[in-house]
Amino acid sequence: MSPLDYDFMQRALLAAIIVGALAPMIGVFLVQRRLALLGDGMGHVALTGVGLAFLLGTQPIATALIVAIAGAAFVEIIRAKSRAVGDVALALVFYGGIAGGVLLASLASGSSSTALNQYLFGSLATVTAGDVVALVTVAVVVGVLLVLLGRKMFAVSLDPDLAQVQGIRVQWISLLISVLASVVVVIGMRTVGLLLVAAIMVVPVAAAQQVSRSFASTAAVAVAVGLVSAIVGLLQAFYLNVPSGPTIVITALAAYVLAAIGSRVIGART
Repeated sequence: MSPLDYDFMQRALLAAIIVGALAPMIGVFLVQRRLALLGDGMGHVALTGVGLAFLLGTQPIATALIVAIAGAAFVEIIRAKSRAVGDVALALVFYGGIAGGVLLASLASGSSSTALNQYLFGSLATVTAGDVVALVTVAVVVGVLLVLLGRKMFAVSLDPDLAQVQGIRVQWISLLISVLASVVVVIGMRTVGLLLVAAIMVVPVAAAQQVSRSFASTAAVAVAVGLVSAIVGLLQAFYLNVPSGPTIVITALAAYVLAAIGSRVIGART
């Protein structure tokens, strides 16, 4: 039977396509700002939200989203005061987030440890119709924001000081980028997993940088790599009967290696 003969695979594939395209769109700004690990930190914070949801009996995605957005705001506020302190704050978010998530999930009753693994590494069977609706909604909102504020986000990512001189509200745009990153992390956790979703934000961008020179072309190639990685990785997970997160990320890493080798070969011939 074809994978698409299964309802859960149809939902998972649609979710993977949206995450595969959406994550690099935000990741390109993080990489430009040299904050590639911010998405990873937001994943750890979101893990605390998932653990809190297990403990309180609330909806995991909604709770994780609230906690992750609060964490993103905290990091940006600290970073605005001091870059050095901001780095320490990000490290604290990393460690505190994952520790809090595991602790809260352990305190919760029932099979929370099994459910936690699904959020950590992704699971094909757990993607619901509600998740797909949420993904589509977020994709539309992010698309609108990129159309309206994409140039300002690029200016802030490229040179915050120059953007400030040009009258751009740098702190608000920086906060917006961090919040969008946390949103993408949370909505992608069903398919890719909290511990790996940041990779699909960054690795396709790193692969695109091997073959692209401008910001626009890098973003376009990164989205293409993210889409292919999500689809191919999801199909591999289906046939191998493994979590989808690792296969998606490994596929993206393979694309990076191929792009790096291709770039070196072409560079050697010219």
